[in-house]
Amino acid sequence: MRPLPPRIDLVALDLDGTVVSPDLQVSPGVLATLARARRSGVATTIVTGRMYRAALPFAQLLQLEGPIICYQGAGIFDTATGAILRHTPLAGAIALEVVAYAKARGLHVQLYADDTFFVEKISEFSALYAYVSGIHPELVPSLELRFAHEDSTKVVLVVDAKNAAQVSDELTSLLGPRAYVTRSNPEFVEVLAPGIDKGEALQFVARHLGIALGATMGVGDSWNDIPLLQGAAFGVAMGSAPPAARASADAVVADVVHDGVCEAFERFVFPQLGETVRG
Repeated sequence: MRPLPPRIDLVALDLDGTVVSPDLQVSPGVLATLARARRSGVATTIVTGRMYRAALPFAQLLQLEGPIICYQGAGIFDTATGAILRHTPLAGAIALEVVAYAKARGLHVQLYADDTFFVEKISEFSALYAYVSGIHPELVPSLELRFAHEDSTKVVLVVDAKNAAQVSDELTSLLGPRAYVTRSNPEFVEVLAPGIDKGEALQFVARHLGIALGATMGVGDSWNDIPLLQGAAFGVAMGSAPPAARASADAVVADVVHDGVCEAFERFVFPQLGETVRG
């Protein structure tokens, strides 16, 4: 466990399972805590696997300014203008290799371009992703034809949660250093360009804001948050996080239902600013 830095100037928050509850709500406590952080001069960003369109409503609800990290780091956007600060897609040939893997096993797969996700059929799996993201897919007759000459921001396979670890392991073995494979929600296996993850993206945002990486804290709840927890100066795992994520963190707080984000600020951010911890 690393020691808490003398001061936290930037907090990077995962969304789903961290800020956003399973019913896709943000608690009044979290809203109040982030408002207090703004008044205290602490910068906050979100670091999510969501598309920009799916993340923006939460960024606006949280009254965040500046850059937010989407697509696990493959897309970084300015919330004020919608400008793309950085886009690092997965090479088209690799994306289509993942499509071939999925089709050979009868798995649902979707590709992304222009902040839209594309599928060949509507199913319970595309419906699950649409519910979580709040974005409906664009139906195409062939992913291979649609992405024949274009890279994909990322690739997502939506599978039964009980099979996700096996699918993730198989893709990691198949692709090796040519891609980064991770899991976000229990049913989502995601494939991105190599070297792209939440921790690397936090470095970009910290530089963009002129904040030292040594003054950052990351908070997350899932496998895809492990690079964030390790890449920030201080990593905080939600109580619901899988063992691998908790083991990668410097501290563990309550789960999203019990406002673990509020606990993280109360324990690790506000006291360093000379503020009294609230019970």
